Amino acid sequence: MQTFIHYFLHFGVPLGIALIFFKKEWKMVYLLFLTTMLVDLDHLLASPIFQADRCSINFHPLHSYYAIIVYVGLLFLKKPFRILGIGLIFHMVTDYVDCLMM
Repeated sequence: MQTFIHYFLHFGVPLGIALIFFKKEWKMVYLLFLTTMLVDLDHLLASPIFQADRCSINFHPLHSYYAIIVYVGLLFLKKPFRILGIGLIFHMVTDYVDCLMM
């Protein structure tokens, strides 16, 4: 169930956010939300790359508290940076929820 919730929060909820709040440009916004998944490339720096019981928040560089501060700063810029900021923050929230479920 945890895996389902995790991936639903990564893919389903951002689609809902794009459809509800960005009706005219939802496809582009959803595409930008999907590109925020690239922050998971920092998992490749860990050894082992995947560990089921590891919380990614503040473990991986792009999931660090410092990175999250930068993501919040993106909210104060113009599109598309604001949209990327929303996606990145939601990505971190999703990963944090995953940590809470462990």
